[in-house]
Amino acid sequence: MKHPFHLKAVWNGGRNSEGHIDAGGLRTVISIPQEMGGPGTGTNPDEMLLGAAATCYLITLAAMLERSEIVPEALTLASEATVDVTNNVFTYEKIVHKPSIVLQAGATPAQLKMAERLAHKAEASCMISRAVAGNVSIETKPVVEIAHGSGQARVEL
Repeated sequence: MKHPFHLKAVWNGGRNSEGHIDAGGLRTVISIPQEMGGPGTGTNPDEMLLGAAATCYLITLAAMLERSEIVPEALTLASEATVDVTNNVFTYEKIVHKPSIVLQAGATPAQLKMAERLAHKAEASCMISRAVAGNVSIETKPVVEIAHGSGQARVEL
């Protein structure tokens, strides 16, 4: 079964202008980022690729945790991309995902170890990661913690 996705785009002007995209649930202004000499209005392809990779990874991780009957108290993600500009050539080099998985009080050492293993495995299972494989380096640096009453205590694995 195939699932089509569609995007419509309008660009108004030259390099330093802006445009608009409509892809169903994603409607926004687009332009070249200020860091790359553009106007920096709306979003840009670099942020959208990072957003696609991060959201795909996070949803995949949540599904894998659920299938393993691990219910996190909190699941958050910070992701960062690195784009190199050398001789006016832009190269999307690397994405680093830093998931934070806070397991419920009473989680077992086996659940902690499984959550960490799944945090790494989710990257290889994510459709977007597979799509950019060989072109963009992707790293995962998870932190797995267990909730304790009014705060959390870090558990080193």
